[in-house]
Amino acid sequence: MEQRYGGLEAGGTKMVCAVVDDKGQWIDRLTIPTKRPTETMSQIVEFFKRNDITSLGIGSFGPLDLKEGSPTYGSLASTPKEGWEGYPLLQAFAELHVPIKITTDVNGAALAEATKGAAKGLDSCMYITVGTGIGAGAVVNGTVLDGLTHPEMGHIPVQRHPEDIYEGKCPYHGGCVEGMAAGPAIQDRWGKAGIELAADQNVWELEAYYLAQAIAAYTFVLSPKRIVIGGGVMKQEQLYPLIRASLVKQLNNYVDIGNPNEYIVAPGLGDNAGIEGAILLAKQAVQT
Repeated sequence: MEQRYGGLEAGGTKMVCAVVDDKGQWIDRLTIPTKRPTETMSQIVEFFKRNDITSLGIGSFGPLDLKEGSPTYGSLASTPKEGWEGYPLLQAFAELHVPIKITTDVNGAALAEATKGAAKGLDSCMYITVGTGIGAGAVVNGTVLDGLTHPEMGHIPVQRHPEDIYEGKCPYHGGCVEGMAAGPAIQDRWGKAGIELAADQNVWELEAYYLAQAIAAYTFVLSPKRIVIGGGVMKQEQLYPLIRASLVKQLNNYVDIGNPNEYIVAPGLGDNAGIEGAILLAKQAVQT
């Protein structure tokens, strides 16, 4: 019997659904905007129903309850995304009656990049997304990192640049790295979306300063062998060399990261890192 693996990349802006066969061939794909659950979830469940999937992998925006055995396992927690706080995401697919594995979208993307992307062959890496929010997932010794909860690396504090008077966009922590450098913070600080500011060097040097500051902290704590950075803001490709240069300056020769061009890289799987990770989770779901 043919296996059909379903994957859901549940993002704050859009939902990406896909189905592949056991040879890895894409069978079907659906992308829809992330609206309220009542407007969104019925379309997604119906998509997987009609594709008769064998298992499902979910990589979702968070925070998520990933404590197995918890009464709210697989539910969203204190997200600012309207209508989604407390939503029982995993339970919404119970009617499919298939094995399901769930983690964060960035953990899924990290798994995909480590398995078949820009960090293939390495036993540790990080995947950072810089878009509507900032999140990061990590693979350590070949295993996706979880603990008390999943990593919330977008909410670490950063030091404000001496010339930056912006207070931060995060409703929980103000000036965390997400509050200072995610897409909404760029628009709020400068009065324009990032895509309209492409030619303004000051915008991207400040952005790189905050991102590199966070990456320096991740490097000190996790010591990943490669850091992959994706997301909508990173479509401004001039950011990569600026982040590398700022990171080297902030590390100040304390940690040898080797060639910065090989330490900080773009996703090898492009925009498919998240959905590829969800498909890998679906495959894992039938193996456990």
